[in-house]
Amino acid sequence: MEKPESLEEFYCRKFESVPGSFGSEIGHFNLFRLEPLVEGKPTMIPYKRRDFYKIMLVKGGSKVHYADRIYEVKNQALSFSNPMIPYKWEHLDRIREGVYCIFNPQLFHQFGQFQEYEVFQPQGIHLFELTDPQAKEVREIFGKMENEFNSDYKYKLDLIRNLIFELIHLGLKMQPAGLVEKQHVNASQRIAALFSELLERQFPIDENHTSIGLRSASDFADQLNVHVNHLNRAVKAVTQKTTTQLISERILQESKVLLKHSSWSISEVAFSLGFNEVTHFNNFFKKQLNLNPTQFRKGPSL
Repeated sequence: MEKPESLEEFYCRKFESVPGSFGSEIGHFNLFRLEPLVEGKPTMIPYKRRDFYKIMLVKGGSKVHYADRIYEVKNQALSFSNPMIPYKWEHLDRIREGVYCIFNPQLFHQFGQFQEYEVFQPQGIHLFELTDPQAKEVREIFGKMENEFNSDYKYKLDLIRNLIFELIHLGLKMQPAGLVEKQHVNASQRIAALFSELLERQFPIDENHTSIGLRSASDFADQLNVHVNHLNRAVKAVTQKTTTQLISERILQESKVLLKHSSWSISEVAFSLGFNEVTHFNNFFKKQLNLNPTQFRKGPSL
């Protein structure tokens, strides 16, 4: 996979220059209106990771690829993008209007752990089709954000941070109740949460992070300093899946992304995901999808 696009590279790609004030703040924020498509310009945002966060409101049909999942926007949608998940947008020529903001984690230094919310988590929901009233509410929040950003108010970034949280909570309210209901945190939930964090921390695989280190339930148990049986019971109680099943699902998801969106050979993909033999990777992949990696790579896009 290519290295993540930085904020500097984003500005150079979009505007051929970096703002004069860039880098002078502890955190960075900016807001943009989606312009009508110009003939000859690309109709697709390329598939890659960015090292910044993005929240976008769009009106018009398009298709969005997040990791190995595809979402289709029929009318209007609110999307949340983060550095952990590569994405791309297709059919931007069908988008009639929109607005988006970009920011880095430093903007929220000592202000709140926005990254922990489900809309920015790898297994969360990242795109929401909106009703007209919901779209109106989101537009109003972006409008307030734009007004504050263009003002001379000394504490405008505090207000902007609060408005970003408003957008996050609006998205959370649209998720199925089971994803956001609060539960009493017991020992099993703590262990399962630590396991999930360790699992996700190994991804995505790219040129700066070329392989995973934890591959089995025992590896994770040793890292967490618990007996493997205790880990397995805790994970099963909380997720209704086995530890091995969750590890396999996450490795499969990453392998699909690497096969479709990287130039790595199948052996390089296999070794990066902890398989000592390409044959073992082929058998694992075929067991999950009934296709071998070569067939999957040559098939239709994700």
